[in-house]
Amino acid sequence: MRGARPFTVIDEGYANNKLFGDMASVAEKIRARNVRPGLWIRPLRADASATKSWLMPAARGGRRPDNEPAYDPTNPEGLEAALAVVRQAAAWGYELIKHDFTTYDLLGQWGFTMGASPAMDGWNFYDGTRTSAEIIRDFYAAMRKAAGAEKIILGCNTVLHLGAGIFDTQRTGDDVSGRDWSRTRKMGVNTLAFRQPQHNIFHVNDPDCVPLSAKIPWTLTGQWLRVVAGSGTALIVSPEAGSVGAEQKAALRDAFAELAAGGATAEPTDWMETITPEAWRRNGKTVRYNWTEPEGANPF
Repeated sequence: MRGARPFTVIDEGYANNKLFGDMASVAEKIRARNVRPGLWIRPLRADASATKSWLMPAARGGRRPDNEPAYDPTNPEGLEAALAVVRQAAAWGYELIKHDFTTYDLLGQWGFTMGASPAMDGWNFYDGTRTSAEIIRDFYAAMRKAAGAEKIILGCNTVLHLGAGIFDTQRTGDDVSGRDWSRTRKMGVNTLAFRQPQHNIFHVNDPDCVPLSAKIPWTLTGQWLRVVAGSGTALIVSPEAGSVGAEQKAALRDAFAELAAGGATAEPTDWMETITPEAWRRNGKTVRYNWTEPEGANPF
C-alpha cells in the first residue's frame, strides 16, 4: 500500500517481563515514533490454576505429557477466557494482533507429526456435535469479532484455508532461523514459492521474517530480503543487535520502499524442477538467486 506506515511487533516475552511496564503505554510510545504497534498473543494458553472443565483434554496430545493446558473454545467459559486475551490486546491499542499456537493448542500436534490424522484417537471437544473444521473456523471468526474489524490479524500456526476471509495475513510455513540457514531455505524460500498462488487470494502471505544475524552470511540474508520484498508478501524484519550496517540499512530501505510503492509481484518460474526455486520473474525479467550456503559459513 502506497505510503503505508510499518509496524513494530512485540513478540512473546512481554507477559512476564516487568521491564515492559504498562502495555498500553508501550503501544503509545511505539506510535509516537511514527510506526504502528503490533503484539503477539497465544489466546488458548491457560495457566495451571484454570478451571479444568474449561480446558482441552490432555489426551489430545497422546502420550506426550501435557504441560501446556489450553482452553477449549467449544466450552463457553473457555471461549470467553481465550477471547479476553484478544480483546485486551485490542484495548491496549495494538493495531496488529498476531495470534499463535492455535492449531497446536487445539489438536495437540504440530503439522509435521499429524500424518493422515490431525488429532489423536479417543478424545473430543466439549461440544461433540461439530467437526474440528467447524470448531476451528468458528473460533477464528470469534477472534475476528473480538479484535474488531479495524485491526489487522496475523495468524500463525493456523489452518490456512479455514482462516481465508477472516484473517488479513497468515504464516505460510514453520519458523525460519537466524542461526541455521537450512531452515530458512526450507521453511522460508520453499513455502514462499509454493504458497504464492494463495497470496492476495486467501490472505496476504507471511513467509516469516528476514532474520539479520551474524550467524548467517549477508549474501544469503540479502537475497532472502530481496525475494520477499519482490513477492509483495508481508515483510517482517528481525535484526540482531549489531547486525545492521550501512549496506543492510540501504537494502532494508529499498525493500520497504518497493513494498510501499505497490506492484511487487515476483513469482518462481522453476517451481516444477526444484523445492527451492532459484529463478523468479519480476517486472518482466528473470532474477536468479543462489540459496546454497558457502562451506563452513555456519558454525551451527
